[in-house]
Amino acid sequence: MSSPFPGMNPYLENPDLWSEVHHRLITAIAIAISPPLRPKYRVAIEKRTYRTDSEDSLLIGIPDVAILSAKPKEQKPDSSSTTTLATKTENKSVTVTLPLPLEIKEGYLEIREVSTGKVVTVIEILSPTNKKTKEGKKCYLDKREKILQSDTNLVEIDLIRTGEIMPMVTHIADTNYRILVIRSHRLPSAQLFPFNVRETIPIFPIPLQKSEPEIEVNLQTLLSEIYEQAGFDLTLDYNIPPVPDLSEQDREWMDLLLKEQGRRK
Repeated sequence: MSSPFPGMNPYLENPDLWSEVHHRLITAIAIAISPPLRPKYRVAIEKRTYRTDSEDSLLIGIPDVAILSAKPKEQKPDSSSTTTLATKTENKSVTVTLPLPLEIKEGYLEIREVSTGKVVTVIEILSPTNKKTKEGKKCYLDKREKILQSDTNLVEIDLIRTGEIMPMVTHIADTNYRILVIRSHRLPSAQLFPFNVRETIPIFPIPLQKSEPEIEVNLQTLLSEIYEQAGFDLTLDYNIPPVPDLSEQDREWMDLLLKEQGRRK
């Protein structure tokens, strides 16, 4: 079953699903753009690894421990006195979440010239760690700065509503999502595609070397395909709010949309 949303599905931003969405999406983009790039270029899937501190592990809400831990087996009490003691203790206890450092692995794409190995364009899909955590944001911004100081192009895809927007000098109206296309030979100018949850994801170009024709990516089609391939419709409950939640106006719009399609009671 297809996604009920015309553009980005806000339910896919949930920390429980985002890692899989991110992985599937960069793979889908790599497969889609490879044929028109051959034989001069190839698309490589790369990854960076870093560790978040305890505070950041709570901030991004990755529920590794909660998901992977098995439920403890119930133990039968040996006597009535034990039962009374256990009951009193249990009534006073609460379940808490402990901050644990996490090892984060993030994938991204590099378009490389086959003959020289030169990286012509980097394609990044931002994650909550890039926008909300100290180490994740620093790691990404350091890399972003190095790219902007080189002759490499950058395509930055932001499908996450939480966290801080990546730095721009020009002030624009706030939107839910953004795609930024940075051509090295046109800096400091860049091309921004802002859009909201009610809108279709815009088709955007991927630049190569100066004077070479650019290729277009229909991210909406790719996202719709992986939604069905992954069976996300089987795991998403549209009767509950997305994580993170939408604004009041967008919640009203979403409620009507989902009811019209029979996805919400």
